[in-house]
Amino acid sequence: MACRSKLHHILLAIICAILLSYAGAYDPLDPNGNITMKWDVMSWTPDGYVAVVTMTNFQMYRHIMSPGWKVGWVWAKKEVIWSMVGAQAIEQGDCSKFKGNIPHCCKRNPTVVDLLPGVPYNQQIANCCKGGVVASWGQDPSSAVSSFQISVGLSGSSNKTVKLPKNITLTAPGGGYSCSQAKIVPSSIFMSPDGRRKTQALMTWNITCTYSQLVASQHPRCCVSMSSFYNSTITPCPACACGCQNKNTCIESAPTIQSAVTPTVDNPILKCTEHMCPIRVHWHVKTNYKEYWRVKMSIINFNYFVNYTQWTLVAQHPNLNNITQVFSFVYKPLVPYESMNDTGMFYGIKFFNDLIAEAGPDGNVQSEIILQKDAYTFTLKEGWAFPRKIYFNGEECMMPSPDQYPHLPNSAPAKLFPVSSRAALLAICLLVFW
Repeated sequence: MACRSKLHHILLAIICAILLSYAGAYDPLDPNGNITMKWDVMSWTPDGYVAVVTMTNFQMYRHIMSPGWKVGWVWAKKEVIWSMVGAQAIEQGDCSKFKGNIPHCCKRNPTVVDLLPGVPYNQQIANCCKGGVVASWGQDPSSAVSSFQISVGLSGSSNKTVKLPKNITLTAPGGGYSCSQAKIVPSSIFMSPDGRRKTQALMTWNITCTYSQLVASQHPRCCVSMSSFYNSTITPCPACACGCQNKNTCIESAPTIQSAVTPTVDNPILKCTEHMCPIRVHWHVKTNYKEYWRVKMSIINFNYFVNYTQWTLVAQHPNLNNITQVFSFVYKPLVPYESMNDTGMFYGIKFFNDLIAEAGPDGNVQSEIILQKDAYTFTLKEGWAFPRKIYFNGEECMMPSPDQYPHLPNSAPAKLFPVSSRAALLAICLLVFW
């Protein structure tokens, strides 16, 4: 009985661990978001094959920023990489047993990176050579793809003798990706440029990689502060919202960074703050009109040496279903569920404010949005005017406690009401006391 009980507890623990891992990778605002890697075998060679590897980022608002992606795997047999186009292995490994023609990489567990922009044309392939930067699908589908060509040897040269690579990994700045095992799928179909002929890959397998914020970091990497026109109190980010592990290495101002340790994306040098977050998002309820209301959003970078390119901001609020105008940012509604339309994605205008510079005077971007009121739901009471969730670059930000939100004063001043509302109230009073 004791053995059966112990076995029961072990099985329960395993099931819970599996469920937690899936829950961590599931994003309710982007339920179908993933990065899919597809290997298409385009031709057989005497001792292997030539394949085109295509990585497509189907995540709506999570991109891969500089210094870009790294893809790794373990060969099932003793394969080597003879050559690559559009990417390169970061280590060649021990190729001493080869005479004459030396492989590009002989490691059993190679790691591959994208080439940088500007490489010679004979080293390029379509959708390559962007330094590993991949846009999100919701922001720019045409830039959400990255490809390279690989010539593999000592692998077998038929569908029956080829063995799929194992233990695939995808590494990106900030981490957080877990990949499935390779799975053979129906061969990809290709259309000729004139659209009159179809060809297909000789063999295709897929790998699906999903993101989990729990895997990426123990703490959030952004936080939210709030303010309003009807309350002079500013609600700051919670203290140590992003953990205080960097408290001893933070710096007060830019001139002192000369003596600091060279930072990385995962080990940043931050400006000293109470919240210790690389990014703070501020939501300010600015104005209340008769039929509309206005919000100002600001994104502030506290990270020295790190510029955020192709950044995205996702907000969840019930009134985002009726946005009238957005200034300075590009807006795109996200509708993961047909019954809900309360989520929107904001990102910068290309060549204008699609880059948030490092901490300092220029390390921020701002925008204002005008929303049309719904007479049945709009209120300034109980924090309704503030967002339910904020994501920056696909990571959920730490929100203040609801009881800390700016609240209406006990007796609301007249300026809370639009001019037309005050006129209407005055007319009613005159009728009553006439």
